[in-house]
Parts: sequence; C-alpha cells; structure tokens
Amino acid sequence: MSRDARWSALLELLAQHGRVEVEDAAAALDVSTATIRRDLDQLAEQQLLTRTRGGAVAHGVSYELPLRYKTARHASEKQRIGRAAADLVAAGQVVGLTGGTTTTEVARALAVRADIAGDTGAAAGARPALTVVTNALNIAGELVIRPQIKTVVTGGVARPQSYELIGPLAGGVLEQITLDVAVLGVNAVDPERGVYVHHEGEASVNRLLAERAQRVVVAADSSKIGRAAFARVCEPARIDVLVTDTGITAEASARLTEAGVTVVAV
Repeated sequence: MSRDARWSALLELLAQHGRVEVEDAAAALDVSTATIRRDLDQLAEQQLLTRTRGGAVAHGVSYELPLRYKTARHASEKQRIGRAAADLVAAGQVVGLTGGTTTTEVARALAVRADIAGDTGAAAGARPALTVVTNALNIAGELVIRPQIKTVVTGGVARPQSYELIGPLAGGVLEQITLDVAVLGVNAVDPERGVYVHHEGEASVNRLLAERAQRVVVAADSSKIGRAAFARVCEPARIDVLVTDTGITAEASARLTEAGVTVVAV
C-alpha cells in the first residue's frame, strides 16, 4: 500500500471514529506499527490530526476531511449522482455549483454531455452551451479549458479543506446574478431541518447560491442523510430535488417527500 493510500485510509478511519489507535490501524492496513506511527506523525505535522499516546484524534467534534482525501469515498455512488444531477440541467442554462466531491462529478458529467460538449458556438462568440457559476477553484480549473462552457468564478478567500471561495467578496458577485439551477454539495441532510455543511462561511455562500436560483438541487450520497454538521444552508422547503443513491432508507425518503422534496435515488 502506498503512503498516499495509507494516509487516506487513516484519515477515513479518523473521520468515522474520531480517533485511531496505532495497533488497530496497523492491523487494519496490514502494515507495521512503526509505519503507522510515522504516518501519524507526518499527518500531525500537516495539522490534519492531533497525536496522542498510542494513536491520534481528530481536531474537533465535527471532523472535516480535506477534499483531496475525500475523493475516493463512495466514488461510484458520487459518479452516478453526478450524472443524474447533470441531467437535470438543460443546455444553455446558468447553473451554480458549490464545492465538494459530488458537485465535482456533476461538473465532469456536464462537461462531457453530448449536447454541451459538442456545441462549438461559444468558441465562435455565440451564446455558450452552458454557463457555470462556482466558488470552487478545482471545478473552475476543470471547466475553464472547455470553450463551450462559460465559467464564472466568485471572489473570496480560499479554504484549503474544500478549495471553496468564501466571504463577502464571493457574496458580492452572487448578489448580482440569477441562476436557473443551483446544485449544492453538502455534508449532512436532515429531513426535518434541512441541509448543512461543516463551515459557516461555506454555508453562507451556498445559501446565497440557493437564493439566486429558480431551482435548487442537492447532490449527496446516502451516507450524508440523517447526519449532523455545524452550519445550516437552507431548510427542506427551499430544496426542489435531492439526488442521492439507493442506500437512502425508505423512512428518510418518505420524510423528505413529505417536506416537498423530490427524491431521486440512482
């Protein structure tokens, strides 16, 4: 197992349990305890965890994995969700995308859709096949090379955990535009209270994206449903569609439907 794979696995264990023990991690990853201790020391140097005697703990109660370590989590589900959410966007529309691994898959699915990727009008100066407004630097980086897609990036201060731009500069841009569809990536979905993210700055920008949109789509795998996070983005009544995977429970689906949310499970 490579170092990057070990680090990703260790951070995954930490996100799930809040702490990790050297002996347990060594057995789980089939490596020596010396290797695990060295890995934990190096992750602590990057301030991704706090070392303890015999292991490590997360920095806070609600631990947030940096985006680069979340890419492999529920990857197949996120790809399916990304394609399904992209299908809810019509060619020529203006779509807002927040940051996150699932919304990154939405962006990738949009970029290769035949009715968008095959449109050369934007390169010739005509109306773009799609306009994407995003506060996510990684999404903008992937889409900017697509001449058929007009990419608009908000201002703001970049968060290294999620590559998202937050703060009043981001809000200043979003207050001046209108979106056809906003696709939100979130950390938690509460069928009664709404959708949440870990950071209040991200919540503020995501909320503004939702307010500027005629239609709001939440793209989240089923592991996010029924979980809690720190900052609320919006209440269920503001959400038009939740695109998730088939792991959603019948109870959660029914409660969301009662709240007026259309649930699409793929």
